[in-house]
Amino acid sequence: MITNGKIQKSELRYVESLSPGQGYAPARASGASGSIQLSLDGIWRFRYGQGLGDLTAGFEATDFDDSHFDDITVPSSWQLAGVPGPPRYGSPAYTNVAYPFPVDPPHVPDLNPAGEYRRHFTLPPEWDFSGSSIVRFDGVDSCFAVFVNGAAVGHSKGSRLVREFDITPLMRAGDNVLAVRVHQWSAGSYLEDQDMWWLSGIFRSVTVINEPPGGVRDFFVRADYDAGRQAGFLRVDTEGTAVVSVPELGIAAAETGTAHRVDAEPWSDEHPRLYAAVLSSPAGEISFRVGFRRIEVRDGQIRLNGRSVQFRGVNRHEWHPETGRSLDEATMRADVVLMKQHNINAVRTSHYPPDPRFLDLCDEFGLLVIDECDLETHGFALVNWRDNPSDDPRWRPAYLDRIQRTVERDKNHPSVIMWSLGNESGTGRNLVKMAEWVRGRDPSRLIHYEGEPDAFYADVYSRMYTGYEELDAIGRHQEAIAADSEHDEHRRRLPMILCEYGHAMGNGPGGLSEYEALFDRHPRLHGGFIWEWIDHGIIQTNPAGMRYFAYGGDFGEPVHDGNFVIDGLVFPDRAPSPGLLEVKAVFAPVRIVIDPVARTISVQNRHHTAGTEAYRFGWRVEDGGVLVAEAALNLPAVPAAGLSRVRFPPELIDHMTPDPGNERWLTLTASLAADTSWAAAGHEIAFAQAQLAQPAADQPAADQPDGPTAGATVAAGATAAASATAAASATMVLAGERPDELAVGCAVLAAETGELRRLGRLAVHSASLDFWRAPTDNDVLTRGGPVAGAWRQAGLDRLQQRIIAVQRTADELRVRLRIAPAAADFGFLAALTWTADPRQAGDCLLSIHVAPDGTWPCPLPKIGLRLVLDASIEEVSWFGRGPGEAYRDTHRATRVGRFSAPVDLLATPYVRPQENGNRMHARRLSLSGSAGQRLEVTGYPHFDFAVRRWSPELLTAARHTPDLVPDGRSYVHLDVAHQGIGSGSCGPRVLPGHTLAAHAVAYTLRFSIPRRPSG
Repeated sequence: MITNGKIQKSELRYVESLSPGQGYAPARASGASGSIQLSLDGIWRFRYGQGLGDLTAGFEATDFDDSHFDDITVPSSWQLAGVPGPPRYGSPAYTNVAYPFPVDPPHVPDLNPAGEYRRHFTLPPEWDFSGSSIVRFDGVDSCFAVFVNGAAVGHSKGSRLVREFDITPLMRAGDNVLAVRVHQWSAGSYLEDQDMWWLSGIFRSVTVINEPPGGVRDFFVRADYDAGRQAGFLRVDTEGTAVVSVPELGIAAAETGTAHRVDAEPWSDEHPRLYAAVLSSPAGEISFRVGFRRIEVRDGQIRLNGRSVQFRGVNRHEWHPETGRSLDEATMRADVVLMKQHNINAVRTSHYPPDPRFLDLCDEFGLLVIDECDLETHGFALVNWRDNPSDDPRWRPAYLDRIQRTVERDKNHPSVIMWSLGNESGTGRNLVKMAEWVRGRDPSRLIHYEGEPDAFYADVYSRMYTGYEELDAIGRHQEAIAADSEHDEHRRRLPMILCEYGHAMGNGPGGLSEYEALFDRHPRLHGGFIWEWIDHGIIQTNPAGMRYFAYGGDFGEPVHDGNFVIDGLVFPDRAPSPGLLEVKAVFAPVRIVIDPVARTISVQNRHHTAGTEAYRFGWRVEDGGVLVAEAALNLPAVPAAGLSRVRFPPELIDHMTPDPGNERWLTLTASLAADTSWAAAGHEIAFAQAQLAQPAADQPAADQPDGPTAGATVAAGATAAASATAAASATMVLAGERPDELAVGCAVLAAETGELRRLGRLAVHSASLDFWRAPTDNDVLTRGGPVAGAWRQAGLDRLQQRIIAVQRTADELRVRLRIAPAAADFGFLAALTWTADPRQAGDCLLSIHVAPDGTWPCPLPKIGLRLVLDASIEEVSWFGRGPGEAYRDTHRATRVGRFSAPVDLLATPYVRPQENGNRMHARRLSLSGSAGQRLEVTGYPHFDFAVRRWSPELLTAARHTPDLVPDGRSYVHLDVAHQGIGSGSCGPRVLPGHTLAAHAVAYTLRFSIPRRPSG
C-alpha cells in the first residue's frame, strides 16, 4: 500500500518475518538449467535509500522514470562502489562476533539502508512462451523483494543461497523490467553473523531461464564407487522423463532412476577423474560431469574409496579487495591452482556455500569440500545464547530452508564429501532437524557441525583451535566425558577433525609441524583446515596516493573487530604469505628423511591413493651454498601410505668429502614429472636437507634444521672464536683518527663509552643490545593474556642502559652494561667485547654475553644486536636459511643455502605492520650500500638477521603499510634468539619449546670490510 507517496511499513513486514520467503520455486541442482539462459549481469539502475522511510514508491512500474537513479554493476556490493576511493553508498563494516545492531530478534533498526535496482531486458526471438520462465538470483544480501513488469513476484532471505522465482505469466515479448528492492538488515541477518565484512546488494549473478515443456526440472546424480569390487554404480534420479548417456562408459540412452554398474575409475582429490554425461528429454539436453566416489566412516576412520584420508585443508571465504564477495571465474581458478600448488587437498566453504563455479573447479582439479550452510548466530554468545534461533521452533522453517537450498544446489558435485550445518550457532533442536533432513535426502555424504560438543547428530567429531595436549588426548580417545553416556559413546567412535586451526593472522601461523605430528601419530585424527585462505582487506588510497588495505574500524564503524579479518594465508591481492609457504612444506604429500650416517634415504608416501610415480626425485650437493654436484635420483615407486628406504647412490657417495673450510649440504627434492592442470613439470612438491660434513672448528657451527633457535645457552662457536683471538700477542686496540676514538680492526669506537661509531666506511648512528620486536598479531591477541601486554608491563619497550665499566687492554675493549626498565628491579647484565682478528687484518670480533639479572616475569621478544647505519643498504646476500622469512616455529619452508635479495624484498608487507622479515641461522651476511659501501658479518655459530628501512618503534606504531616511511637509515638486526610465533590470536599459545625465556646467551660476530679487487 502506498499512502501520500510513501510505502507503508506494513508492506515491508517481510523484512522482519521469520519466514525464509514467499513466492519462490523449490530448490534444485545448479546444473539443472533450461535451454536458454539470459544473463542480466552488467549495468543496472540503482538508488540507495537510508532506511525504511526513504524508499521509492512505484519504482517497480514499467513506466517509472529512473533517470535520477545511478548506475551500478551487478554483481557487486553497494558499499564497495567507489573503491579504491571512498565508498559511495554507506560503508563496509566488519565484526567477528558482535551484531552491528541491537540483539532484538527478529527486529532490525528503522535506519535500515536499502538498494533499489531496475533492469530492462528483452527476450531473444527463440524464447518458448509455452514453457516456463524462471529468474534466478545466485546471491543477494540480505533480504530482497522481486517485481517483474510492475507486479510483485515474491521475497526471500538467505544471502548466499540461490533463489529462483517462476515469472512465466509476467513475461512478454519485447521490453521487460525486473525491479529488486534489497534491504541491508532483516530477520535473516541474525542467521548470518559469519566473521566477515557486512556487505549488501546483488553480489552474485542474475539469470532469466527458459524451460520448454517436458524438460527435466531437477536431477540427482548418485555415483557410488565400491573399492572392493573396483566398480562404479551410477543412478540418476530425475524430476521429469529423461534418459542418461555416458559415452566413455558405454552408457547410451539408459533409463534414469535405475543403478548401472560400470567399469569406472574413482574420483578423488589425487585423481579427479570425471566423465562427461548427458540427460536427454523431449525438451533438450543437459550436460554434466560424473565423478564416482564413496565417502564413509568405517572402523572409526573417514575413508574415501576405502582409503583413510587426512585433510590438509583450508577455510575459504570468498573475497576480492575491490569487489568483495563478487568473484569472477578467473579469480576462483587462481585460488584453486594456488591451493593445489601448495599441497592443500581440502576446502571448507566457510561459512556459506560458495559460488557454484568454485565447486565445478574443485571437481575438476581435485579438492575435497566441506560444503557449509549459510548459517551462523555467533553474536548470541555475547548474551549467553538467550533467544538463540537454533533452539526456537519458530525459526525452524528458515533453518530447514537454508540447508535444503545448500544440499539441493550442490548435490551433484563429487568434490562435496560433507554437508556442514553451519558454524558457531550454538546448540538446539533446529540443528537436529537439519541433520535429520540431510540424512534422509542424501545419506551418501557425512554430516558435520562443530558447535554441538557431543556431536550426537554428526558423523565426525569436529573442534576448532584445540591445544596440543587436548588434541593428543582426543587422538587416544581420552577426551573429557560427555554428560550423556549415549552421546559420549557415540562421540568416542567418531573420527575427529579440526575444522579450524592454525589461525593465520599476520605473521604466522606457527606450530603447524607439531599439529601435523599429532595427525600422523593418531589414526583417529584426520587433519584439519587452516583458518583461513585470504586476508579480507579492502583496497584504499591515502592522501599521498599510496594504496593500502583497510580493515575493521577504517570506515568509522562504531562497532568493529579491527584487523581480525586479516587472517589469511594469502594477502588480499592473493600474493602468498610466508604462512602459505610453511603450509606447503608441512602439508607435503611426500616426506623425505636423509640419514647421512647410515647413508640412506627414506621416502614416505602420505597420499591415500596415489603412488609416487608422478614425481621425479633429485639430489644436490653444495659447499657453503655453492653447487658441487647434482643429479636425478632413481627411486622405486612408493605405493600410497607406503615407506621406502634406499642407500645413497654411488655418485652421491663420491661427493660426500667436503672442502674443509665449508659446510657441505645435501638437498633432495620431489617434483612433478609431467605437466598437470595446476602446475608445470618440475614444480617442487617437497624437499629435505642434511648436513654431510662439519666445517673447520673456527667456522660457524652446524645448523639444526628442526631444532630450536641457537643461543639457548652459551654458544660453542663463540667460545672458539674468543679463544682464537686471545692467542694474539700484538696490540690490537689502536688510537683512532680522533683523540676520543679507538680503532679495533674495522670498528671505530668512542674511547670513553665504547660506543660504536663506524664500521669501515659505514657510519653507525647507534649500536645497542635489543630485546624488542614490533608485536605480531599473535603477540597482541594471545589467548590467556596477550604476551605483548606482558612485554609492555615488564617495560621491554622502554629499557634504559647504564655503563658499568669500559675496560681497555692491549688486546680488547670491553663494555659492561646493565639494561633494565624503569620501576623494576630486574634487567640484564651484558658484556660487549671488541677484539681485532689477528688472522685477518682489518677484521674485528664482537663477543656478546647477556644474562638476566633478577627474575623476569615474562618471556622475551628476542635477544640481539641492533645496528642503525647512517647509510642506505640496498642489497643483502647471506649463507644460511632462506630464501624467505622464518622463525623458530615457522621455518619448515626454508633451507640452508646461499641467497641474495634487495632490502625492500626482505620485508613482508603484512596488512597491519608487525615483526617480519627475519632470516634464520645465517653464517655469513653481506651488506651493500647505495654509495658502494660493503660490510660482511660472520656468526659464531650463526645468527638471525633482518634488514629494514625503518625502526622497530615505527613498525610498532604503524597501522598500515604507508605509515612505514624510510628515514634514510638502515636498521640491521643481528639476533641470537627470537620468541616463537604460534597462533595465539585464536589458538594455543607458543609452545614451551619455542618460548624465549630470559636466560644467559653468548655469541660472536666478525665484521669485515671486503677488499676491492685490484686493477
